[in-house]
Amino acid sequence: MSKLRFDVVQDAFKKKALDVETPLKRPSDYFGELVFNRDTMRKYLDPKIYDALVDCIDNGRPLDLYTADRVADGMKEWAVSHGVTHITHWFQPLTELTAEKHDSLLEYDSRGRMIEKFSGKSLIQQEPDASSFPNGGIRATFEARGYTAWDPTSPVFIQGDTLCIPTIFISYTGEALDYKAPLKKALKAVSDAALPICRLFDPAVSRVHSYLGWEQEYFLVDEDLYSARPDLILTGRTLMGHASSKNQQLDDHYFAALPSRVAAFMRELEIEGYRLGIPIKTRHNEVAPNQFEMAPIYGECNLANDQNQIIMNVMNQVARKHHFVVLLHEKPFAGINGSGKHNNWSLGTDKGTMLLAPGKDPKGNLQFITFFVNILAAVQRHNALLKASIASATNAHRLGANEAPPAIVSAFLGRTMTEVLHKLLELPSGTPIEIAGKKGTSVGIVEIPEIFLDNTDRNRTSPFAFTGNRFEFRAVGSSANCAGAMTVLSAAVAQQLGFFKRDLDKELAAGKPLEIAVMDTLKPIIRSVIDVVCFDGNGYSDEWKKEAARRGLDTETYVPKMFKAFTTPESIDLFTSLGIYSPKELEARNEVKWDMYSKKIQIEARVMGRMAVNHVIPAAIAYQNALLENVTRMKEAFPETWREHASVATRLIESISWHISDLQWKVDAMVEARKKANALENDYEKALAYHAIAESLEAIRRPIDKLEEIVDNDLWPLPKYRELLFIN
Repeated sequence: MSKLRFDVVQDAFKKKALDVETPLKRPSDYFGELVFNRDTMRKYLDPKIYDALVDCIDNGRPLDLYTADRVADGMKEWAVSHGVTHITHWFQPLTELTAEKHDSLLEYDSRGRMIEKFSGKSLIQQEPDASSFPNGGIRATFEARGYTAWDPTSPVFIQGDTLCIPTIFISYTGEALDYKAPLKKALKAVSDAALPICRLFDPAVSRVHSYLGWEQEYFLVDEDLYSARPDLILTGRTLMGHASSKNQQLDDHYFAALPSRVAAFMRELEIEGYRLGIPIKTRHNEVAPNQFEMAPIYGECNLANDQNQIIMNVMNQVARKHHFVVLLHEKPFAGINGSGKHNNWSLGTDKGTMLLAPGKDPKGNLQFITFFVNILAAVQRHNALLKASIASATNAHRLGANEAPPAIVSAFLGRTMTEVLHKLLELPSGTPIEIAGKKGTSVGIVEIPEIFLDNTDRNRTSPFAFTGNRFEFRAVGSSANCAGAMTVLSAAVAQQLGFFKRDLDKELAAGKPLEIAVMDTLKPIIRSVIDVVCFDGNGYSDEWKKEAARRGLDTETYVPKMFKAFTTPESIDLFTSLGIYSPKELEARNEVKWDMYSKKIQIEARVMGRMAVNHVIPAAIAYQNALLENVTRMKEAFPETWREHASVATRLIESISWHISDLQWKVDAMVEARKKANALENDYEKALAYHAIAESLEAIRRPIDKLEEIVDNDLWPLPKYRELLFIN
């Protein structure tokens, strides 16, 4: 990008107002004002209708149409008071984005006049087109019918002039075509599997909840610079660009003071989030320049996932007001940190017991160890499937680079918990498990330190790390829908808890006391996980890749091959036995994943080729022509010694010629490979072909980045990394 153009852009930014109207009220005063939450329900619903709706939310009891009509009336009255004119069923199709079709509240009354009307039928169900969303062949173009159905457990909310109703999305024949429906089934499965185990320790428990706290990383770029980069617009990442002389090597951006424009954006984003009931807690600069993070207080998994989807949409809307564009791509810039969405996951009972935190007594600690070990076993059994749940064309650029976890799913426990597990193997079953500092200790007692957070280091290369009272699934990508990973993790844990309870019942039937029976059942599992899935070392090392393969962990690096983990006999048995997916749904989702992978790489390849031909090569030739003109004038000025005077120019001319030829040859080869890939009819084979094309894009990038270093800055047609990565 020329210096003149860059200065004009920067001057324009300085003239733009950054005023953000911050409410004078405290955030707690307006928190959730755009959500039909329980406080609002009490205000707008008859007590009997309110009780019926709460019973539906808490206990899964169905609503009859009369009650649904009364709920719809209350929602309409509340929504209209906020200026709402439309409603939409808000759902999460397999695009990993959200979808909505807006319908006006206007209807004719019995006299032909227009009134605002909203019925229980419209609340409960609508019918969008099911053939135009990715469906893996479940719905053909001529079989368009599909249904959205209200999820009462996730509150209705308002965005702009529209009442948004969170829903599931299913086909006419009943298959799930979204992320929410399988997630809800998986959450029920893990609750059902955990409940009988919890009741061994506390008979009063009636439900087990899954909790999720996501950490959303993202980049901000100036919208005018963004608009000058076709690759950012069309793919979400820079397909070319030489590294800035300064990037993140000084570690000066991490946790640094927020730039004023960014702080204004974050402030408005938090305000909008609070109004939507999203408890945003943390904001800070991340490691890479222009990279930032936000995180909420953890919440129930289904609701937390919906809130993440909501806030990703709101981020883009708010960013535009501040002349930014949000980049949620996992690796928008080469050579610096990419963006993830760490999923902090835990389980808890309806009695307030957190199952991944030590208890108050030996029995509570035994319950903690029981769930801790079984979760590790679930990760071990289904490590390939867990990796498949976070795999994508975009996340593939991030995994294994610049602090991102590698593409091998292992678990980090830390020194303390590793020592606890080893000690449990050595001592007799039934040995009390105490918390140091709360109970007196004696020989034979296994101590779990009271405070976990400071007695072990952290491992940034672990995909699945225990962090004190939860597991952090760090491999999830920034742009992903959390539900994909949470569905697989919940299903895997549910199955493992079922296996454990089956084996435990045999020990109890033999007359063993609970404490001894539990430990006798856990010990074989502990021996297995310690030797296989638990790893606290450097996940980037070549030695670990070899060791992981020796242990039997999945080390596949091809994303299209990773997806096949969904349709192995073990995975089909997992999902079908729990009622989460049918074999048809699993096959369809793989078709969608392969198709989406191919299309994303296809778009990148097209953009790369056209930018090379239409932007880079003309700029390089223009500079080369200028150099040739310089050489010609040197000949005229110094007939005898022009070679000496023009030596720099001639070397540059030769270098440019070589890079242009290399670039054109590689682009031509890529185009031919793309033609062959497009001719393939099998989605899996096409995805494999596009995987090879994706790897070739890096080779095409190299001569482009070399030319960027050579060509006159005033002639280079694209904003460079040094311009994109530093907000003024």
